[in-house]
Amino acid sequence: MFHVEHTEKYRSNAVYSTILPYFCALKQIAVRTQNNTMFQEYDVIVVGAGHAGCEAAAAAANLGSSVLLVTMNMQTIGQMSCNPAMGGVAKGQIVREIDALGGYSGIVTDRSMIQFRMLNRSKGAAMWSPRAQNDRLQFATEWRNMLEQTPNIDFWQEMAVGLLIHNNKATGIVTSMGLEIRAKAVVLTNGTFLNGIIHIGEKQFGGGRAGEKAATGLTAQLESLGFEAGRMKTGTPPRIDGRSLDYSKMEIQDGDTPCGKFSFTDTPTPTQQRCCWITYTNPDVHDILRTGFEQSPMFAGRIQGLGPRYCPSIEDKINRFAERDRHQIFVEPEGWNTVEIYVNGFSTSLPETVQYKALRLIPGFENAKMFRPGYAIEYDYFPPTQLKLSLETKLIENLYFAGQINGTTGYEEAACAINGGYQCPSKNQPTNTAHT
Repeated sequence: MFHVEHTEKYRSNAVYSTILPYFCALKQIAVRTQNNTMFQEYDVIVVGAGHAGCEAAAAAANLGSSVLLVTMNMQTIGQMSCNPAMGGVAKGQIVREIDALGGYSGIVTDRSMIQFRMLNRSKGAAMWSPRAQNDRLQFATEWRNMLEQTPNIDFWQEMAVGLLIHNNKATGIVTSMGLEIRAKAVVLTNGTFLNGIIHIGEKQFGGGRAGEKAATGLTAQLESLGFEAGRMKTGTPPRIDGRSLDYSKMEIQDGDTPCGKFSFTDTPTPTQQRCCWITYTNPDVHDILRTGFEQSPMFAGRIQGLGPRYCPSIEDKINRFAERDRHQIFVEPEGWNTVEIYVNGFSTSLPETVQYKALRLIPGFENAKMFRPGYAIEYDYFPPTQLKLSLETKLIENLYFAGQINGTTGYEEAACAINGGYQCPSKNQPTNTAHT
C-alpha cells in the first residue's frame, strides 16, 4: 500500500494523477476493514442516550437483538436534562405503560425517588396522575447500571454525524471520526441536540444542553433525503443554592403517605421522602421581568422555534395572562445530598441579571444565590407525520425516530425500538400503537 509521503515524487507528473485514485480507494478499503474489525454488524443502533434512547436500547436488547447505544458522553447516560422529576399529567400514565411493556423508566424512577405525589386527587380517577421527584444523579446512575447489566447492549462514545443508506434503507451510521458502523435498523433519539442553540437574553451559543455541544450533520443529510425539518424551543429555569432560601416564607408540600410508586414490579417503597415548597410571584416580580422583554430572544424574534404549550416560560405567562398578579412557583430539591434547587414554574431565557433581580423579589428568595441562569434551547425536529404507526420513517426503511426529535417530550415513544428489534431476519414485525 502506498503511504502519503511516497506520493510526493509523483506530484509533478502524469503518474501521480494516475496513481492517486487507486491510493484513495486503497485507503478507504483499509479504513472500512479496520471498522469491520472493531464493530460487528448490529441488529439495532440507537443514537442518543436520554429517556427515549435508553428505553429503545433496553427494549431491543431484551427482545434478543444485538444493540449499540451511541452517545456523545457516556457520563450523561440517562441524564435528566430539565426537571428532576418523572410523570405528571399524561406523562405519568405513559411511564406506567412503558413499565407494563417491560421498560425500565418506572423501575429507575422508583429506585431514585425522593418524593411521590398523585396529582389531581380532587378530580375523578381518570385524571389522577402519578408524579415523582427524583435524585438527579442517582437516576442517571440507576439507568446506566441497568443498561450495563442488560445482555446484548454495547456502548460507543462519539457523535453520529450521518447515516449509511443503501437502496433506500438505513444500514448504519457514520461517526465524527469517520467510522462506519453497520446495523439492520437505526433509531434516532437525539433529544435537543440537533443543531442546538442556547439563548440567554441577547447571548446565544451552540449547545445541546448546558455545558454540552450540539450535534451536527444529521439534519442536513435527512433534509437532502427529502425529510421536512423544523425548529422547536424549550427552556429551563435557573438553579438556586438552597442554603440561601428562607423556607419559612413558603408553603410546605409533602409527599403522599403512604408513598406510591410507578413500577408494577417489586421495587422498594421509599421509607422517607423530601418535602418540596410552594411560593408565588407578585406584581413587582412581573415588573422586573418586563424590563427584560426588549432583550428577550423570544419576543425579539431570535427564537423561531415552536414552544410546548405545557411548559411556558415565565415571561410568556405574564405576557399572555397579564390580568394575573401572581403565578405559582414550586421549589424542588435536586436530590438527597445536594443543596441545589430547581425553580419549577420559572423557566426563562431573559438576561441573567433580570432573572436574578426578579427572583430576589419572590417570597423566600430575598437572599437567593444563583448556581446558573435559566435558558431557552432551540433545536431541530422532524414533524411526526413523516412516520408510520411503528415510528419507522416513511421515506427510509429501517430508520426510526423517537422522543424529542418528533417534537415531543422524551418518553412518549420510548419503547419504539421494539419495532427496530423486530427488523432482524426470522423475527415478526409487530406495530407499537400504544403511544400514537
